[in-house]
Amino acid sequence: MNNEPLRPDPDRLLEQTAAPHRGKLKVFFGACAGVGKTWAMLAEAQRLRAQGLDIVVGVVETHGRKDTAAMLEGLAVLPPKRQAYRGRHISEFDLDAALARRPALILMDELAHSNAPGSRHPKRWQDIEELLEAGIDVFTTVNVQHLESLNDVVSGVTGIQVRETVPDPFFDAADDVVLVDLPRTICVNG
Repeated sequence: MNNEPLRPDPDRLLEQTAAPHRGKLKVFFGACAGVGKTWAMLAEAQRLRAQGLDIVVGVVETHGRKDTAAMLEGLAVLPPKRQAYRGRHISEFDLDAALARRPALILMDELAHSNAPGSRHPKRWQDIEELLEAGIDVFTTVNVQHLESLNDVVSGVTGIQVRETVPDPFFDAADDVVLVDLPRTICVNG
């Protein structure tokens, strides 16, 4: 009979004191607006919701598309934060509410978006970084011209310069990138 006190398992102790796991980032990436990035993100979210995953919509821009708006059906939507800007009230993503709600997955459309002055972070990708650090998985969308390293190349081809960009290291750190493109028949037949 051994009367020595039981020693705690060192691996279990480390596990208990470790920082929360970092969330996973999935980027729905496209060549331009209108290829279906938001719809693809919502379709994947609906599939995961059907499996019981706790999902919240942080920001989704439907751009008036009825089929995209219909994809929001059944998903919890985080109310936007209203803040004053240049004498009017605008709606912005409520980062504090998202962190308090702590869903398993949050949907954040338009990764390159610039937040209104007075927001905690100047850019949406920085809001997403904070969500990931808190252990929340994130789905987001972005077009190729919004990547810093490709911005000049794309503007040289299209003649359109965009100011809202995402640093390449943030994009490169994504756990998964889904390329969303137009079907070949649409590209060829117009």
